Amino acid sequence: MRQYEIRSGRRTVKIQNSVSAQQAVVDYVRSFGSPEDEIRIVGIDSVMWRGARFTAFPVLADPISAG
Repeated sequence: MRQYEIRSGRRTVKIQNSVSAQQAVVDYVRSFGSPEDEIRIVGIDSVMWRGARFTAFPVLADPISAG
């Protein structure tokens, strides 16, 4: 499991734990109770839902706090 930053445009909307970027962004959108047929996968890390695009980015470890 890793942490992914879910973004809508340039704005971070949530940090989501998941096994992949695509699963993280799908799980985020499904958390709103969205039916599967409303979610369109548009990339390995992106979906469209009700006109909005959501993208997952891996959270990088902060080298200062990791050391």
